[in-house]
Amino acid sequence: MRNRAYEPIPTSCPTAWTTEYRPEDARLRDLYDKAKQSQWDSDIALDWKQDVDPERQNFPDMQIPIYGTELWRALDDNEIATLRQHSTAWMLSQFLHGEQGALLASSQVVDTVPWVDAKLYGATQVMDEARHVEVYERYLREKIQLTYPVNPELKSLLDAILRDARWDMKYLGMQILVEGLALAAFQFVHAFTTEPLLKNLTHHVMRDEARHVAFGVLSLGDYYRTELSEAERDERVEFTYEACRLMRDRFLQREVWQTLGFPVERCVELTLTSPAMTEFRRLLFSRIVPNVKKLGLLTPWLRERFGELGILAFEHGQADA
Repeated sequence: MRNRAYEPIPTSCPTAWTTEYRPEDARLRDLYDKAKQSQWDSDIALDWKQDVDPERQNFPDMQIPIYGTELWRALDDNEIATLRQHSTAWMLSQFLHGEQGALLASSQVVDTVPWVDAKLYGATQVMDEARHVEVYERYLREKIQLTYPVNPELKSLLDAILRDARWDMKYLGMQILVEGLALAAFQFVHAFTTEPLLKNLTHHVMRDEARHVAFGVLSLGDYYRTELSEAERDERVEFTYEACRLMRDRFLQREVWQTLGFPVERCVELTLTSPAMTEFRRLLFSRIVPNVKKLGLLTPWLRERFGELGILAFEHGQADA
């Protein structure tokens, strides 16, 4: 059947064939063993028979960026219910699209990474990401009954990761940055949702994602400390900042405001200045900054940029792996 939503993305990924099959990195082999033991079947682990009302307050209304403003006070109960559904659909849709990006990037990692321990673990991540795509698509289709297209900022970052031929840039972009932010977002969802099926789904996804971030930190640590020239390091530092800027802007929800007929620029202004949303965006980077520091990429230049983004305080947090 012809896929009408198919979009070709030109890539150039060299395949790294290795003839050394013996384990070389006990940490990665241990992570591989944990991944094998932690596989789960969504048809068994999740109770899909649970009813979900997409217009209920399944998250605190205060997480909606316009909550408490003049725009919110002008809404009636039906309009608030619709906004809840669209806000949840938008957020979970971005998770869905991000998981497909991770599925494609992790398959490229298996192809391009030069040692067998990482290839084996990468193969388990491909299965993880396929499962995540499956569960988010099903939840959106069956329970929320609404799906949003991929956010332009997220799509731009995913395209950059997929197009880059260097294996370490795929690790940095996907395992450290995209997956690190996603893990923090999943923690937010798990903590605040009152919807049992979504809470359980998120719990299972979070367990996988924690391994994925650790995979990136373990794989890149020695390589970045010993193998990069100063120019190569600077390129990765600049990429890290640009990726973080894109990920900050991906939470402005422009698509929701446009779809529901809200004044878009006013809603974006409220999203950027809302104390609750400001703290939410800041906390999303709590898993990223310590890992970037552990990889040796937190240069004075990037430290200044992270200070401008309001996320530098997280540098003293515990790195993954």
